[in-house]
Amino acid sequence: MTHCASNAPGESDVREEFRQRWAFPIAVVVVVIILDQLTKAWILRTLGPIPGTSRPLLGSWLSFTYVQNTGVAFGLFQNIPGFFTITSIIISVGALLFYRFQLPNSQPWIQASIGLIVGGAVGNIIDRVRYRYVVDFVHVRWFPGIFNLADSAITIGVIMLAGYLLLFGESRPSPAQPGPGDDALLGELLSGEQWQQRGDRS
Repeated sequence: MTHCASNAPGESDVREEFRQRWAFPIAVVVVVIILDQLTKAWILRTLGPIPGTSRPLLGSWLSFTYVQNTGVAFGLFQNIPGFFTITSIIISVGALLFYRFQLPNSQPWIQASIGLIVGGAVGNIIDRVRYRYVVDFVHVRWFPGIFNLADSAITIGVIMLAGYLLLFGESRPSPAQPGPGDDALLGELLSGEQWQQRGDRS
């Protein structure tokens, strides 16, 4: 019984940290992965398996064009998929560590941005493991690359995080400093102790 009681506070702390710092970003990660994989499955079923197959959406301005991306986001640095699989995993782990130990991780804005970044990264990692390429399909005519929902999530998350850091920095909220009332109370307590010590000596 004593052993169980001693573990209770630690378990409570873990649950509280999960609720405050991890529940929301994990939910964002799951939503991003599900939406990303569903859209890619639809593209493969509708436009696959031949790369370059396209379907216009808004005239010549926007279309869905199926491509097999062996590089990074927006089709950069092609034909080294294994390298980018490893680097994507490292970056995702690094982002989580940065979030846990450096960022004000109780802020919903930060939680959402990390969830978008990690969710997008994991969505593309799934593609690299399954196919050895990433399924891209969003084709905006004036934009230089074709991308997917995971790329969009990463980009939005990075913009959100960068904007927060530029405005507020990466420091965590500092603990509350004692006010004048606290200082006065501390002074009275110290004075009382001094008088008690003098009384004991006399």
